[in-house]
This record gives sequence, structure tokens and C-alpha cells, in this order.
Amino acid sequence: MINIKTFYDEATFTLTYVVSDPETHDAVVIDPVLDYNPIGSKVSDTSYQQVVDYVKQEGLKLHYVLETHAHADHLSSSQLFRDDFPGLQVAVSERIRGVQSVFKGVYNLDDSFVANGEQFDYLIQDFEVVEAGSLRIKALPTPGHTPACLTFQIEDAVFTGDALFMPDFGTGRCDFPAGDARTLYKGIQENLYSLPDETRVFVGHDYQPGGRELKYETTIGEEKAKNIQLKASTSEDEFVQFRENKDKTLAAPKLIYQSILVNIDAGHLPKQESNGKRYLKIPLNISTQ
Repeated sequence: MINIKTFYDEATFTLTYVVSDPETHDAVVIDPVLDYNPIGSKVSDTSYQQVVDYVKQEGLKLHYVLETHAHADHLSSSQLFRDDFPGLQVAVSERIRGVQSVFKGVYNLDDSFVANGEQFDYLIQDFEVVEAGSLRIKALPTPGHTPACLTFQIEDAVFTGDALFMPDFGTGRCDFPAGDARTLYKGIQENLYSLPDETRVFVGHDYQPGGRELKYETTIGEEKAKNIQLKASTSEDEFVQFRENKDKTLAAPKLIYQSILVNIDAGHLPKQESNGKRYLKIPLNISTQ
């Protein structure tokens, strides 16, 4: 059975996972965090170092950083892994091209940014099985939160990113550009709820509703029976109406523009300019009365 080590970033409620084979020590990292404080626009690698310390302590051989999608709430530390672990590849859904195209317009990026996914080392096809040494990782499409969301299935466990959360919180929002609640419903019902009930579910965030303790593992059976937004018995129209009404009340993630700018570029920070500094490009949304 695979080993799963969990790291929790309290600032962004993000779960990062290191999945490894205890016999061969082959491993992958899923959704790693680069620490960013908007006050002072400070970047640090504390979360990254915690993962690296574990990897080195266990003698793991990292093959991939797997991104479930282009995150809107935290910067990815994928390029730090790529720099420090020769041969490691950063992989994401091939549908990232569509996300890049949308946000190239949002940021008004020039022609130096190409929306063909080439910033990533590997683009994963829907239902493809990716080999990482002895690990076999099946890519289950679960778009809707973004068009490029994947769930990664490794043995009896699935890593759902922002598609499916703990049963007491529900599902990911669908109001980002090119998001779609109907698409999310179909992806969850067809590609997750069709799995055996005992399949373990590891979520991408836990917002600890009601102030409860951190939880990040459940099962497909529990989700189907108890998910407060999308049970197996929930109709498509019922979910879409709920999700769209709910999303209208939600504020944007506080790091949305900083995160997506970096994450559609495979975790690369903006290039240094002539003064040696890097700059984030953030659009102003000006309302008038």
C-alpha cells in the first residue's frame, strides 16, 4: 500500500501530499505551496522546505510535481522542486491551455506568454495513466471549478484538488472564468462517484467549517451519502442552482491575481527586470458610483 504524507498550509487552507511506494521509494508531490505574504509582497520557502526535509529523511525519489489545476489561492512551489531534484517534471492537465488563453486576456499578457502549455514539462491527457517509477497515477477529469481540473487516482486513493471537499463543506466553487457547475456535477458523478465506496478521498483544502479540527481524508461512500452540496442522489439541476446561487455570495480569493499569474506559468515567478527585482501584474477593478 502507498504511503501518504500530508502537509497543511494554514494561511491558505491547502493540503499538499507526498505519495510514495514504501518498497521502491518512488514518489510524487501533489499541489505544493510557495509561501506568499501580500503585506510587503514577501515570498518564502518554509512550506517547500518542510516537504523537502521529509523527502530527504525518507530517501524518496521524486518523479513529478502533479498540479490538480492552476490554483487561485496559493502560489505553487513546483519550480523549486524542479531546480533541486534533477529529472523531476511538473505536470498538469493538457486542458491548461484553455485556462492560459482566458487569463492571458485577463492580464493583458504580451506575445512572450504563449498559451500552449509549453511552460509545463508534461501535459496529462484525460484518463491517462502516468508512470512514476513503480507508481501508477490515473488522471480522472473533474473540471468545473476550472476547465483544467484533474483528480489523481493512485491505488485505492484519489486526490481531488478543489473539485470535492470534505462532506461537511461540499464542492469547489464554479464562478471563476470558464468555470461551470454543470460540468463539475458530471465530472464528480461520472468519474468519482462511480468508484468503489471504500476508495479513499484526499481533498485539496479544508476550511474547517464551524471551527472543527483539520480533516482531509474521507471515502467515496461517505461523500455520496453525506456531502452537503452533492450527494449521489442530488439531481444535476438541483446542484447547479445551489452552486450558482452560492457562488454569487462568495468573495474572490485574496491571492487570486498573484496566484494565477504564477500558476498558469507552471510556478515560474516573473522574470527579473533591469533593477534585479520581480514584479507581479495585478489588474485594478475600479467601481464608480
